[in-house]
Amino acid sequence: MHAITIPEAGGPEALVWAEVPDPVPGEGEVLVDVVASAVNRADLLQRQGFYNPPPGSSPYPGLECAGRVTDIGPGVSGWEIGDEVCALLAGGGYAEQVVVPAGQLLPVPEGVDLVTAAALPEVTSTVWSNVFMISHLRPGETFLVHGGSSGIGTMAIQLAKAVGAKVAVTAGTKEKLDFCGELGADILINYREQDFVEEIKKATDGAGADVILDNMGAKYLDRNVQSLATNGRLAIIGMQGGVKGELNIATLLGKRAAVTATSLRGRPAEEKATIVAAVREHVWPLIAAGHVRPIVDQTVPMSDAAAAHRVLEESTHIGKVLLVR
Repeated sequence: MHAITIPEAGGPEALVWAEVPDPVPGEGEVLVDVVASAVNRADLLQRQGFYNPPPGSSPYPGLECAGRVTDIGPGVSGWEIGDEVCALLAGGGYAEQVVVPAGQLLPVPEGVDLVTAAALPEVTSTVWSNVFMISHLRPGETFLVHGGSSGIGTMAIQLAKAVGAKVAVTAGTKEKLDFCGELGADILINYREQDFVEEIKKATDGAGADVILDNMGAKYLDRNVQSLATNGRLAIIGMQGGVKGELNIATLLGKRAAVTATSLRGRPAEEKATIVAAVREHVWPLIAAGHVRPIVDQTVPMSDAAAAHRVLEESTHIGKVLLVR
């Protein structure tokens, strides 16, 4: 089979479409013939040499895919050859085939085509686990997501609205903010022109945000804590703004607030299976009912993954960028 390999870390040109050994499913695994994958920020970090795959996982980039089951390993039940699926991966999505632990498989949601389904596993698992399973966003609370026009952001807006929260977003252009508004965001903040701390307090009569989903890390840490409401919860899922920041413990104590930081890729398979099961139970019905939908900016041939990486680096996209076979 063919896959995107990274012979040497570097820019987008470091991605090479090459012939590699065929994968074989082991105990509790299935083999998926990949129809589409999606580009995530973690893939860019892996290409640059900063984010190695977890031990034992595929060396190729790609944290999600959609396709068809072509082989089933021992000990797997509930799936059959020919099933159309999408999957959460620790790696290997940029390939013609990938082996997936059965617990990380999802059926393609009703009303979604197979290619578009590749846009769903990573964002739904990330948002549901952080915003709902850890931060326990509730109806009537105020939720702030940074990077509202990203794949994570567009899904977070829709899921938060679906449970009855008030949604605030940050983005850097009017086009992106307008799109977030169309998805249901109530508070639109241009981070290039406005201070999100002030805007959140203004929109909540000084109370602040109950839950914040943050992809920036160090750069936003202090201001995120300032923006939290009493008993607020900050969930950090990225480090686009650096890895070391200062935290005012007095402010955190005064607000009785919580800061959590998680990554999905390196979690044990059983933890991922628990998250995937929750997504299937809670998110898939919302997609089938039309309340939530995957947002796709564009599709790019998988063999030209370098072009897709350049799109993400330029940050002009809205939603997900997909790689198609």
